[in-house]
Amino acid sequence: MLILAGQGNPGAKYAKNRHNAGFLLLDRIHAVHGFGPWRAKFDGEISEGAVDTPAGRQKVLLLKPQTFYNESGRSMSKACTFYKVGPEAVIVLHDEIDLAPGRVRMKAGGGAAGNNGVRSAIAHLGPEVRRIRVGVGHPGDKSLVMPYVLSDFSKADLTWFEPLGEAICKALPYLVAGEDERFQTEVMRLAPAPKLDPKQAGRPDTD
Repeated sequence: MLILAGQGNPGAKYAKNRHNAGFLLLDRIHAVHGFGPWRAKFDGEISEGAVDTPAGRQKVLLLKPQTFYNESGRSMSKACTFYKVGPEAVIVLHDEIDLAPGRVRMKAGGGAAGNNGVRSAIAHLGPEVRRIRVGVGHPGDKSLVMPYVLSDFSKADLTWFEPLGEAICKALPYLVAGEDERFQTEVMRLAPAPKLDPKQAGRPDTD
């Protein structure tokens, strides 16, 4: 069982925020790969399904913690306890301001780099938890980070975010099979990131 945990905040107010990139991408995976209906469990919303991989069909649980972003690790830990799996069975999918828009990087180990959701995951699961970091860019000033990530994706953002979602769905079998590097390479091949500096993404939205 692989637990693919997206990060985001619950409720319509936050649904299209940059901080909800994890939830939005899980929704795309849910639709494309034909997962079961969402239901409440583990202080979150879960959906069960399976993905065909080069190593055979494997069970996958999609998890959207409803504890709010900064406490998301608690929900992940409950899922691990129930399924009797360790942190190695969890992959956290989250927005990353220190990557340029549209860039995707896999990571295991290291610190939270100021991301409180990642900090919560590390606190509950340990420092080696695997992460899919989805670049959303930086507003250019530390004081602007919170309003930036809690703002909706702009129309300009969608020109790269929507193809990225499609690419992640197509490359998912590699991720589920444990081929993290190949997954990352395939996503970037299918949906090359726009040629932007991370801090160029922070221009005020005009739409």
